Amino acid sequence: MKKIITLVLASSLAAFAAACSTSENTNTSTVTNTAPPTTAPKSVIGEDVPANVRAAFPDAQSITKQHKDLSSAQIAAIEKTAGSKVPDTDHHSYVAYSTSGGARKQIGAATVVEAGGKPIVVVYESRNNQPYIKEVRADGLAPAFLDQFKGKGADDKFQVGQDLKAEGVADTTAKAIGTSIHIDILTMRTLYGGTQAQ
Repeated sequence: MKKIITLVLASSLAAFAAACSTSENTNTSTVTNTAPPTTAPKSVIGEDVPANVRAAFPDAQSITKQHKDLSSAQIAAIEKTAGSKVPDTDHHSYVAYSTSGGARKQIGAATVVEAGGKPIVVVYESRNNQPYIKEVRADGLAPAFLDQFKGKGADDKFQVGQDLKAEGVADTTAKAIGTSIHIDILTMRTLYGGTQAQ
């Protein structure tokens, strides 16, 4: 009986060691010239990725959560431009990747902001290494209101009543959403804009 348990334990440890030695290191990437996979790539989406973010990237095989802290100077600059307070120094974004064609490439990034009591997903694309809003998603809000954010960058205006129309959304909710998204895109530019790839 002892011999059987020892053999089972040894084979389990060998399998665990093999799995550890083949796990992916997310800090480096290697591109190899291989043929595209013959079967659909396996999705690697962490449990900490909200369902509303997953829904924004139906073609992603992986979505990774990134965390960056804003410095006091960065917060001051964002608040001066936005005319409103940054809610937190801790910023999270979700980066989506596709492996179609055999190569891993980024297909977008998203954030989740809270405004008017609703979670709002802001999907970004990169243009000239600057974040631009590709789309905004939120349950229970008029698409005509959310569509106004498409194509906006950090230098655009987000004032409801001037630059944006409430489009059936309560005025206070619309203003809160406009302010939150403006702060978020300024934060994205601060953390990822410039010469860094989005």
